[in-house]
Amino acid sequence: MRVILDCDPGIDDTYAIIFLTAAAHAGLIELDCVTTTSGNVPADQCAQNAGWILGLCGLPIIPLAAGLPAPLEVELTTTPETHGDTGLGYANAPARHVEHDWDTLWIDSIERGTDDLHLIVTGPMTNLAAFAHAHPEHFAKLRHITVMGGAVNYPGNTTPSAEWNFWVDPHAAADVFAMTPAPITLCSLGVTEQMLLSPGALAEFVDKLGGSPLAEHLEAITRFYFEFHEEVGQGYQAQIHDLLTVLIALGLVEYTWKDATVDVEADSQLMRGTSVADLRGIWEREPNARLVTGAYIEMAWGWFTWACEVHAKIAAGDAALEELRHQRADD
Repeated sequence: MRVILDCDPGIDDTYAIIFLTAAAHAGLIELDCVTTTSGNVPADQCAQNAGWILGLCGLPIIPLAAGLPAPLEVELTTTPETHGDTGLGYANAPARHVEHDWDTLWIDSIERGTDDLHLIVTGPMTNLAAFAHAHPEHFAKLRHITVMGGAVNYPGNTTPSAEWNFWVDPHAAADVFAMTPAPITLCSLGVTEQMLLSPGALAEFVDKLGGSPLAEHLEAITRFYFEFHEEVGQGYQAQIHDLLTVLIALGLVEYTWKDATVDVEADSQLMRGTSVADLRGIWEREPNARLVTGAYIEMAWGWFTWACEVHAKIAAGDAALEELRHQRADD
Protein backbone atom coordinates (compact mmCIF):
# COMPACT_ATOMS: atom_id res chain seq x y z
CA MET A 1 0.00 0.00 0.00
CA ARG A 2 1.27 3.42 -0.97
CA VAL A 3 0.29 6.72 0.67
CA ILE A 4 0.28 10.40 -0.19
CA LEU A 5 -0.41 12.54 2.87
CA ASP A 6 -1.71 16.06 2.24
CA CYS A 7 -1.80 17.81 5.60
CA ASP A 8 -1.52 21.08 7.54
CA PRO A 9 0.57 20.32 10.68
CA GLY A 10 -1.01 21.12 13.12
CA ILE A 11 -0.88 19.01 16.24
CA ASP A 12 -3.21 16.17 15.28
CA ASP A 13 -1.55 15.98 11.83
CA THR A 14 1.69 15.37 13.74
CA TYR A 15 0.20 12.26 15.32
CA ALA A 16 -0.82 11.07 11.85
CA ILE A 17 2.76 11.55 10.58
CA ILE A 18 4.15 9.68 13.59
CA PHE A 19 1.96 6.72 12.75
CA LEU A 20 2.62 6.76 9.01
CA THR A 21 6.37 6.89 9.48
CA ALA A 22 6.23 3.96 11.90
CA ALA A 23 4.17 2.02 9.37
CA ALA A 24 6.72 2.86 6.66
CA HIS A 25 9.66 1.75 8.82
CA ALA A 26 7.86 -1.51 9.59
CA GLY A 27 7.12 -2.20 5.91
CA LEU A 28 3.37 -1.84 6.34
CA ILE A 29 3.13 0.99 3.79
CA GLU A 30 5.20 3.07 1.39
CA LEU A 31 4.98 6.77 2.22
CA ASP A 32 5.33 8.22 -1.27
CA CYS A 33 5.32 11.88 -0.27
CA VAL A 34 4.00 14.48 2.14
CA THR A 35 2.49 17.72 0.86
CA THR A 36 1.01 20.59 2.81
CA THR A 37 -1.90 22.95 2.45
CA SER A 38 -2.62 26.25 4.18
CA GLY A 39 -4.94 25.69 7.11
CA ASN A 40 -3.79 25.55 10.71
CA VAL A 41 -0.83 27.70 9.59
CA PRO A 42 0.34 28.73 6.09
CA ALA A 43 1.49 25.94 3.77
CA ASP A 44 5.19 26.89 3.95
CA GLN A 45 5.16 26.71 7.74
CA CYS A 46 3.22 23.45 7.56
CA ALA A 47 5.95 22.02 5.32
CA GLN A 48 8.65 23.10 7.76
CA ASN A 49 6.70 21.43 10.56
CA ALA A 50 6.16 18.24 8.56
CA GLY A 51 9.83 18.12 7.56
CA TRP A 52 10.95 18.42 11.17
CA ILE A 53 8.58 15.68 12.34
CA LEU A 54 9.69 13.41 9.48
CA GLY A 55 13.27 13.93 10.61
CA LEU A 56 12.45 13.15 14.25
CA CYS A 57 10.73 10.02 12.96
CA GLY A 58 13.85 8.92 11.07
CA LEU A 59 12.50 9.56 7.56
CA PRO A 60 13.95 12.91 6.44
CA ILE A 61 14.26 11.59 2.87
CA ILE A 62 10.50 11.43 2.25
CA PRO A 63 9.66 13.84 -0.63
CA LEU A 64 8.04 16.94 0.84
CA ALA A 65 6.53 20.05 -0.74
CA ALA A 66 4.33 22.97 0.23
CA GLY A 67 1.10 23.38 -1.68
CA LEU A 68 -0.99 26.41 -2.50
CA PRO A 69 -0.54 29.40 -0.19
CA ALA A 70 -4.25 30.33 0.06
CA PRO A 71 -7.76 28.93 -0.49
CA LEU A 72 -9.28 28.94 -3.96
CA GLU A 73 -11.50 32.01 -3.50
CA VAL A 74 -11.65 33.20 0.11
CA GLU A 75 -8.89 34.75 2.19
CA LEU A 76 -6.77 32.43 4.31
CA THR A 77 -7.69 32.12 7.98
CA THR A 78 -5.33 30.22 10.28
CA THR A 79 -5.83 29.02 13.83
CA PRO A 80 -2.99 30.01 16.18
CA GLU A 81 -5.39 29.82 19.13
CA THR A 82 -5.79 26.08 18.51
CA HIS A 83 -2.35 24.91 17.35
CA GLY A 84 -0.01 27.73 18.38
CA ASP A 85 1.64 30.46 16.39
CA THR A 86 3.71 28.06 14.29
CA GLY A 87 1.35 25.08 14.37
CA LEU A 88 3.17 22.77 16.79
CA GLY A 89 1.99 24.06 20.14
CA TYR A 90 4.92 24.98 22.35
CA ALA A 91 7.48 23.43 19.99
CA ASN A 92 9.11 25.16 17.04
CA ALA A 93 10.39 23.51 13.89
CA PRO A 94 13.75 24.78 12.63
CA ALA A 95 13.67 26.84 9.45
CA ARG A 96 14.35 24.99 6.21
CA HIS A 97 14.06 25.49 2.48
CA VAL A 98 10.63 24.45 1.21
CA GLU A 99 9.97 23.04 -2.24
CA HIS A 100 6.73 23.90 -4.06
CA ASP A 101 6.39 21.25 -6.77
CA TRP A 102 3.69 19.42 -4.84
CA ASP A 103 1.60 18.55 -7.91
CA THR A 104 4.64 16.98 -9.58
CA LEU A 105 5.02 14.70 -6.57
CA TRP A 106 1.38 13.68 -6.89
CA ILE A 107 1.68 13.04 -10.63
CA ASP A 108 4.79 10.91 -10.11
CA SER A 109 2.94 8.78 -7.58
CA ILE A 110 -0.16 8.44 -9.76
CA GLU A 111 1.91 7.43 -12.77
CA ARG A 112 3.34 4.53 -10.75
CA GLY A 113 -0.20 3.15 -10.58
CA THR A 114 -3.23 3.85 -8.43
CA ASP A 115 -4.66 0.46 -7.45
CA ASP A 116 -2.74 0.58 -4.16
CA LEU A 117 -2.32 4.37 -3.89
CA HIS A 118 -4.17 6.08 -1.05
CA LEU A 119 -4.45 9.87 -0.92
CA ILE A 120 -5.20 11.04 2.61
CA VAL A 121 -6.18 14.69 3.14
CA THR A 122 -6.16 15.92 6.74
CA GLY A 123 -6.31 19.67 6.03
CA PRO A 124 -8.41 21.85 3.74
CA MET A 125 -8.93 20.38 0.26
CA THR A 126 -7.29 23.29 -1.55
CA ASN A 127 -4.54 21.23 -3.16
CA LEU A 128 -6.89 18.43 -4.15
CA ALA A 129 -9.39 20.77 -5.81
CA ALA A 130 -6.64 22.66 -7.64
CA PHE A 131 -5.19 19.35 -8.81
CA ALA A 132 -8.59 18.21 -10.08
CA HIS A 133 -8.95 21.39 -12.13
CA ALA A 134 -5.37 21.50 -13.45
CA HIS A 135 -4.77 17.77 -14.00
CA PRO A 136 -8.18 16.14 -14.59
CA GLU A 137 -6.64 13.16 -16.38
CA HIS A 138 -4.56 12.29 -13.30
CA PHE A 139 -7.31 13.13 -10.81
CA ALA A 140 -9.61 10.71 -12.66
CA LYS A 141 -7.24 7.85 -11.83
CA LEU A 142 -7.48 8.29 -8.06
CA ARG A 143 -9.55 5.52 -6.52
CA HIS A 144 -8.73 5.75 -2.82
CA ILE A 145 -9.23 9.20 -1.26
CA THR A 146 -9.85 9.67 2.46
CA VAL A 147 -10.65 13.10 3.89
CA MET A 148 -10.90 14.47 7.41
CA GLY A 149 -13.55 17.16 7.36
CA GLY A 150 -17.13 18.20 7.66
CA ALA A 151 -19.76 18.02 10.35
CA VAL A 152 -22.50 15.77 9.01
CA ASN A 153 -25.70 15.89 11.10
CA TYR A 154 -23.43 17.07 13.91
CA PRO A 155 -22.48 20.44 15.46
CA GLY A 156 -19.59 22.25 13.79
CA ASN A 157 -16.40 23.31 15.55
CA THR A 158 -15.94 26.61 13.66
CA THR A 159 -19.52 27.76 13.18
CA PRO A 160 -22.67 26.09 14.49
CA SER A 161 -22.78 23.95 11.34
CA ALA A 162 -19.27 23.95 9.83
CA GLU A 163 -16.06 22.07 10.54
CA TRP A 164 -12.71 23.88 10.29
CA ASN A 165 -11.19 22.22 7.16
CA PHE A 166 -14.34 22.72 5.09
CA TRP A 167 -14.85 26.26 6.41
CA VAL A 168 -11.28 27.38 5.56
CA ASP A 169 -11.77 26.52 1.87
CA PRO A 170 -15.43 25.75 1.21
CA HIS A 171 -15.08 26.11 -2.57
CA ALA A 172 -12.37 23.44 -2.63
CA ALA A 173 -14.50 21.02 -0.63
CA ALA A 174 -17.54 21.63 -2.84
CA ASP A 175 -15.49 21.19 -6.03
CA VAL A 176 -13.89 17.94 -4.91
CA PHE A 177 -17.19 16.29 -4.03
CA ALA A 178 -18.64 17.49 -7.34
CA MET A 179 -15.71 16.12 -9.37
CA THR A 180 -14.51 13.03 -7.50
CA PRO A 181 -13.94 9.97 -9.72
CA ALA A 182 -14.83 7.57 -6.89
CA PRO A 183 -16.62 7.85 -3.54
CA ILE A 184 -14.48 9.61 -0.93
CA THR A 185 -14.13 8.07 2.51
CA LEU A 186 -15.21 10.97 4.73
CA CYS A 187 -14.19 11.08 8.38
CA SER A 188 -16.27 13.89 9.86
CA LEU A 189 -16.42 15.39 13.33
CA GLY A 190 -19.10 13.05 14.63
CA VAL A 191 -16.51 10.25 14.51
CA THR A 192 -13.14 11.98 14.84
CA GLU A 193 -14.08 13.87 18.00
CA GLN A 194 -14.28 10.47 19.70
CA MET A 195 -10.50 10.06 19.30
CA LEU A 196 -9.72 11.64 22.66
CA LEU A 197 -6.22 11.83 24.14
CA SER A 198 -5.74 12.34 27.88
CA PRO A 199 -2.63 13.61 29.67
CA GLY A 200 -2.17 10.17 31.22
CA ALA A 201 -2.25 8.47 27.83
CA LEU A 202 0.21 11.02 26.45
CA ALA A 203 2.63 10.23 29.28
CA GLU A 204 2.36 6.54 28.43
CA PHE A 205 3.07 7.23 24.76
CA VAL A 206 6.12 9.33 25.61
CA ASP A 207 7.36 6.45 27.76
CA LYS A 208 6.74 3.95 24.93
CA LEU A 209 8.82 6.13 22.58
CA GLY A 210 11.90 5.29 24.64
CA GLY A 211 15.01 6.85 23.13
CA SER A 212 13.24 8.24 20.07
CA PRO A 213 13.84 11.98 19.47
CA LEU A 214 10.06 12.31 19.41
CA ALA A 215 9.93 11.66 23.15
CA GLU A 216 11.65 14.95 23.84
CA HIS A 217 9.07 17.05 21.98
CA LEU A 218 5.68 15.30 21.98
CA GLU A 219 4.54 16.69 25.34
CA ALA A 220 5.38 20.27 24.35
CA ILE A 221 3.58 19.84 21.04
CA THR A 222 0.46 18.38 22.65
CA ARG A 223 0.12 20.44 25.84
CA PHE A 224 -1.01 23.50 23.89
CA TYR A 225 -3.83 21.39 22.40
CA PHE A 226 -4.94 20.24 25.85
CA GLU A 227 -5.09 23.86 26.98
CA PHE A 228 -7.12 24.91 23.95
CA HIS A 229 -9.72 22.19 24.50
CA GLU A 230 -10.00 23.16 28.15
CA GLU A 231 -10.47 26.83 27.23
CA VAL A 232 -13.39 25.99 24.94
CA GLY A 233 -15.10 23.90 27.59
CA GLN A 234 -14.17 20.42 26.40
CA GLY A 235 -11.88 19.45 29.26
CA TYR A 236 -8.12 19.02 29.55
CA GLN A 237 -7.86 16.52 26.72
CA ALA A 238 -7.43 16.64 22.94
CA GLN A 239 -9.26 15.39 19.86
CA ILE A 240 -6.77 13.69 17.54
CA HIS A 241 -8.87 13.79 14.37
CA ASP A 242 -6.16 13.14 11.80
CA LEU A 243 -4.65 10.04 13.39
CA LEU A 244 -8.03 8.30 13.33
CA THR A 245 -8.52 9.38 9.71
CA VAL A 246 -5.20 7.81 8.67
CA LEU A 247 -5.99 4.54 10.45
CA ILE A 248 -9.40 4.35 8.79
CA ALA A 249 -7.85 5.12 5.39
CA LEU A 250 -5.43 2.23 5.77
CA GLY A 251 -8.15 -0.17 6.88
CA LEU A 252 -6.46 -0.80 10.23
CA VAL A 253 -9.45 0.13 12.39
CA GLU A 254 -12.89 -1.43 12.29
CA TYR A 255 -15.49 1.15 11.31
CA THR A 256 -19.03 1.52 10.03
CA TRP A 257 -20.16 3.68 7.13
CA LYS A 258 -23.07 4.69 4.93
CA ASP A 259 -23.06 5.53 1.24
CA ALA A 260 -24.04 9.17 0.82
CA THR A 261 -24.10 12.09 -1.56
CA VAL A 262 -22.23 14.98 0.03
CA ASP A 263 -22.29 18.62 -0.93
CA VAL A 264 -20.73 21.66 0.72
CA GLU A 265 -22.11 25.19 0.91
CA ALA A 266 -19.46 27.58 -0.38
CA ASP A 267 -21.04 30.95 -1.04
CA SER A 268 -23.36 31.66 1.89
CA GLN A 269 -21.69 33.73 4.61
CA LEU A 270 -23.92 32.28 7.32
CA MET A 271 -23.64 28.64 6.24
CA ARG A 272 -20.13 28.72 4.78
CA GLY A 273 -18.45 25.31 4.88
CA THR A 274 -21.57 23.45 5.99
CA SER A 275 -21.57 19.88 4.71
CA VAL A 276 -24.81 18.15 3.85
CA ALA A 277 -25.14 14.41 3.26
CA ASP A 278 -28.10 12.96 1.40
CA LEU A 279 -28.49 9.54 3.00
CA ARG A 280 -31.88 8.73 1.47
CA GLY A 281 -31.37 9.48 -2.21
CA ILE A 282 -33.61 12.54 -2.20
CA TRP A 283 -31.30 14.39 -4.60
CA GLU A 284 -31.36 11.39 -6.96
CA ARG A 285 -27.59 11.68 -7.44
CA GLU A 286 -25.02 8.91 -7.29
CA PRO A 287 -23.24 8.60 -3.92
CA ASN A 288 -19.91 10.41 -3.91
CA ALA A 289 -18.92 9.56 -0.34
CA ARG A 290 -18.47 6.69 2.04
CA LEU A 291 -19.50 8.47 5.23
CA VAL A 292 -17.85 6.96 8.29
CA THR A 293 -20.42 6.68 11.07
CA GLY A 294 -18.47 4.93 13.81
CA ALA A 295 -15.00 3.58 14.58
CA TYR A 296 -13.32 1.25 17.08
CA ILE A 297 -11.41 3.90 19.04
CA GLU A 298 -9.65 1.50 21.40
CA MET A 299 -8.20 -0.34 18.41
CA ALA A 300 -7.00 2.97 16.99
CA TRP A 301 -5.10 3.84 20.15
CA GLY A 302 -3.66 0.34 20.16
CA TRP A 303 -2.15 1.03 16.74
CA PHE A 304 -0.64 4.28 17.98
CA THR A 305 0.91 2.40 20.92
CA TRP A 306 2.43 0.05 18.33
CA ALA A 307 3.76 3.05 16.38
CA CYS A 308 5.47 4.45 19.48
CA GLU A 309 7.10 1.06 20.07
CA VAL A 310 8.31 1.06 16.45
CA HIS A 311 9.95 4.45 16.93
CA ALA A 312 11.60 3.18 20.12
CA LYS A 313 13.04 0.26 18.15
CA ILE A 314 14.30 2.64 15.47
CA ALA A 315 16.12 4.58 18.17
CA ALA A 316 17.53 1.34 19.55
CA GLY A 317 19.22 0.52 16.26
CA ASP A 318 18.96 -1.48 13.06
CA ALA A 319 18.84 -4.88 14.76
CA ALA A 320 15.70 -4.02 16.72
CA LEU A 321 14.00 -2.64 13.61
CA GLU A 322 14.94 -5.70 11.56
CA GLU A 323 13.42 -7.89 14.27
CA LEU A 324 10.23 -5.84 14.01
CA ARG A 325 10.09 -6.31 10.23
CA HIS A 326 10.52 -10.07 10.61
CA GLN A 327 7.69 -10.12 13.17
CA ARG A 328 5.48 -8.24 10.70
CA ALA A 329 6.32 -10.73 7.93
CA ASP A 330 5.48 -13.64 10.24
CA ASP A 331 2.12 -12.03 11.10
